[in-house]
Amino acid sequence: MKNEFLETIKIDGSKVYNLEYHQKRYMSVLKSFGVNDTKELSEYIKPPKDGLYRCRLIYTPDDIEKINVEYIEYKKRGIKKLKLIYDNDISYSFKSTDRGALNRLYDKRQDGDDILIVKDNLLTDTSIANIAFYDGVWKTPKTPLLKGTTRQRYLDEGKLLEEDIHVGDIKNYSKVALLNAMVDFDIISDNNIKDIFC
Repeated sequence: MKNEFLETIKIDGSKVYNLEYHQKRYMSVLKSFGVNDTKELSEYIKPPKDGLYRCRLIYTPDDIEKINVEYIEYKKRGIKKLKLIYDNDISYSFKSTDRGALNRLYDKRQDGDDILIVKDNLLTDTSIANIAFYDGVWKTPKTPLLKGTTRQRYLDEGKLLEEDIHVGDIKNYSKVALLNAMVDFDIISDNNIKDIFC
């Protein structure tokens, strides 16, 4: 099976958001496969003039000349409940087009709008976002499945701290936020954290 990876980039009113972070991750993925010759992603993006879009930029280390770009109108998924799902074997360290393992876990969400994956008793990510918890400061799991670009930006800006967060620690926090390229930093609970998890 071909190694296919992607960047999901926010475009709103023709503005391309946080491209430098996507460029860094793209270059890092290729470098891990021994590819040092990279492209400027900006050369491939021709943003629509109006509207909010999810730009999917798909690439492979096997043929870096071939980069596919799709523009998908974005509608935010409403997430009010997260189902805790335990899996000690899940791995998704690169943003890959192969989401089979994530999708299998997502299918177990029951009454949840999304899942929060617990690996080795530590919180990681939802199926589509990194996560952060507030107890006076915002903290994000030190060992996410995927190191997202929005997560990295907030860490670089000093607005977020990394910490091992055990599943039993959830009760110690008052707020929860989801982080990804499209929602940025989206607080989904404010002092009602017990109602978020099922």
